[in-house]
Amino acid sequence: MKRRAEPGLWLEDVPVPDCAPHEVRIRVRYASLCGTDLHIVSWDQWAQANVRVPRIIGHEFMGTIEAVGDQVAEHRVGERVSVEGHVVCGHCRNCRAGRRHLCQSAVGIGIGRDGAFAERVVVPESNVFVLPDAVPDRLGSCFDPLGNAVHTALSFDLHGEDVLITGAGPIGLMACALCRFVGARHVVVTDLNEYRLALAREMGATRAVDPRAEPLDGVMRELGMHEGFDVGLEMSGNGEALREMLRLMIHGGHVALLGIGGGEIPTDWNQVIFKGLQLKGIYGREMYETWYKMTTLLQAGLDVSKVITHTFPAGRFAEAFDLVRSGSCGKVLLDWTDWTDWTA
Repeated sequence: MKRRAEPGLWLEDVPVPDCAPHEVRIRVRYASLCGTDLHIVSWDQWAQANVRVPRIIGHEFMGTIEAVGDQVAEHRVGERVSVEGHVVCGHCRNCRAGRRHLCQSAVGIGIGRDGAFAERVVVPESNVFVLPDAVPDRLGSCFDPLGNAVHTALSFDLHGEDVLITGAGPIGLMACALCRFVGARHVVVTDLNEYRLALAREMGATRAVDPRAEPLDGVMRELGMHEGFDVGLEMSGNGEALREMLRLMIHGGHVALLGIGGGEIPTDWNQVIFKGLQLKGIYGREMYETWYKMTTLLQAGLDVSKVITHTFPAGRFAEAFDLVRSGSCGKVLLDWTDWTDWTA
């Protein structure tokens, strides 16, 4: 529980939430930690502007439906589910046109309404996605970030293309595996963290590079890339990484932007204009096409399980957050069925 408007997170007893007519109540099994959660726990400028306390945070999770509202028709008690983290208005221009991921009035679970760092959470039935039996619980808790990776990577044709991914956080790592799976030729991943570069190599990166130690121009020559990268996936939010990506793109290349910077990022727009680059901003997942895409990709053999590196009992959430801050991890989960070793 984010009880007070200050840094920290507190473990408290709260009432079991009731279901409105079109809502379901989910018994949470696994929830994964996200950079957004770090912002809220740290109570930085973004969190102060976007979160009202008290608030139960957490938006990446899976669990089992244990109760349904009296108007729910599509879901039943006992289903294993994951949940889309954006609750849309349903009546704006984009929602009515089937572009719900572009709803200007979307409310984030764990941000604008109570979330999943709890034993139970209530969500609209329209946000529920039933997990196939073949998808393990731990992986099901990561469908939100996997959806970000799928939405970003599949924005452009990848077959036979050379791809640059800047940022080897969990989403960048998932995107790396996806690019190789769907037929990219070379996938080069950059980061400043050697732990995550090692993970990128496990996920299939052709090269995983710290650009401070190994300039990308030399990597391109080594791989026989004489004109530049065809597709860029910017996952870091780092201005220097973005500028380097634009410099290294082939004329007519495509860039998808998911990473969020800490403010304004100076950019040489001549690189965009004179190269004829196409830039696309990515926020969240397409509802619900991305969910179907990532499910079928997993069923077809896409393996992103190595991105999940640590699981903690829920009571050890403070230790889990410390690990995420260190960067020496991939995706970190909280097990809400396990209360052993409570150290909070």
